[in-house]
Amino acid sequence: MDRRSLIKNAGIAGVLAAGAAPAVHAQQAIRWRLASSFPRSLDIVYGCSELFAKMVKSMSGGKFEISIHSPGELMPAFGVFDGVQSGSVEICHTMGYYFYGKNPAFALSSCVPFGLNSRQMTAWLMHGNGRKLVNEFYAQYGVTSFFGGNTGTQMGGWFRKEIKTPTDFKGLKMRMGGGLIGEVVQKLGAVPQNIPGGEVYTALEKGTIDAAEWVGPYDDQKLGFNRVAPYYYYPGWWEGGPNVDLFVNQKALAALPDEYKTILEAASLYLHTNVQAKYDALNPGALKQLVAAKTKVLPFSQAIMEASYKASMEVFAENDAKSPEWRKIYADMRAFQRDEVLWFRFAEASFDGFMFRQKL
Repeated sequence: MDRRSLIKNAGIAGVLAAGAAPAVHAQQAIRWRLASSFPRSLDIVYGCSELFAKMVKSMSGGKFEISIHSPGELMPAFGVFDGVQSGSVEICHTMGYYFYGKNPAFALSSCVPFGLNSRQMTAWLMHGNGRKLVNEFYAQYGVTSFFGGNTGTQMGGWFRKEIKTPTDFKGLKMRMGGGLIGEVVQKLGAVPQNIPGGEVYTALEKGTIDAAEWVGPYDDQKLGFNRVAPYYYYPGWWEGGPNVDLFVNQKALAALPDEYKTILEAASLYLHTNVQAKYDALNPGALKQLVAAKTKVLPFSQAIMEASYKASMEVFAENDAKSPEWRKIYADMRAFQRDEVLWFRFAEASFDGFMFRQKL
């Protein structure tokens, strides 16, 4: 199936308007299971998988059903990719960078420190070489990736003490979203901890960790991090445009009728758009509430940003040397980013910079 042709010729709206529906009524009934890495309490990033399943069922006339399972129901949060690879489940909703330990290239379908922002990431995956390259890589595991959402640039996380200089990271036990980010903060002296989202609050409360990053105001407020860590930093330089993945078992995908493949693609793109739109709509109000509750919202210093950038470049060079898959995909991503940064500097950033200074 040519995905670009689908979107160009039919458009998401056309598919969602039941253009595919007449052809699927005679198809066989199919039941899939989706394992999520995200707790049910996160109604956007978990809830969007439920919306995805609802769209698939509706567009297939009720013939293609996907049941959604939270971490622990079928497998642990970080076991979902292995579950799809083995065929225990047909699909999972997760972040590629959770599996960085298998190969650094896993991070590249999600995000890298100082990487693409959300719009640029979508552009690279959809109209650059991104999706082609990452799926060539995932084919080694018998898996294909689809769009699964994007949170937009994240916050820099919650800290139990102020972080003013790069040296303040030394010895800091910090929950990070993936092994790549962990390797970067290790160069700053921090001790990264890989903890599922549903367990982060308890770790912060007990002092098992000193800091934690998750997503942004809406999710972070729901998880209550402000009650156990008063300092909220920005920006999350490690997640400028984190892409969430739907990973599908290739054999299960190949067995689908073409109409169902089209439905799967259309529903994933709707999910992808909906996730960031909802975060953009709900984060401002949540941030206001956090500030009203005495959260100290602070920027990372210029010295921290520069030290973090330098550490990131060192890790990227190390990955180039040890993973040919990383080297190939990363080089293409950075080449795409150079042009994107040039374009955004003229229009998007200039416009935003002006509007930030206005009183609306």
